[in-house]
Amino acid sequence: MTMQKPILTDIDMERFLAQIDLLANAVVASGWRPDWIVGIGRGGLAPATWLSHALGRPMLSVDLSAQVPAFSDALLEALRARAQAGERLLIVDDINDTGRTILRLRRALGDADATVLRLAVLIDNSRSGARVDYSAETIDRAVTKDWFVFPWEKPASEANILADWGEEPDRTA
Repeated sequence: MTMQKPILTDIDMERFLAQIDLLANAVVASGWRPDWIVGIGRGGLAPATWLSHALGRPMLSVDLSAQVPAFSDALLEALRARAQAGERLLIVDDINDTGRTILRLRRALGDADATVLRLAVLIDNSRSGARVDYSAETIDRAVTKDWFVFPWEKPASEANILADWGEEPDRTA
């Protein structure tokens, strides 16, 4: 069965900045203050940087997209040690779609609970297999099949954007 290419939906800078404001305000309103903002590569790096500035907190990063253990597994172990030491980590990604990334992070960080670990995304799929603590927008993948193109992805050609989608087309199925 051939997958039909998705509708590419542009997230412009104005919408992105509004999402960052919503996330920052939600974190502040919760009364929980992270020690570290942790960006998940690739998609969570830009939002984490902006959120780091908005909250006045330092930032760390880990890259799950490249699948290079020195930049993922080793860093996840370091984050786990920080969480076990009681440091509060706010992990940021662009979208919680299937939930696979969020579930992988939760497993890697062991028994870290909401006192030390929270997750924030720009867009949360209500049908995802994982839950996040903060989201700027919520979609239902049964209704919204669009592939969101964030500001940092815009330099890519449409072919490259569709290639990213093609790695896991079930995210919009």
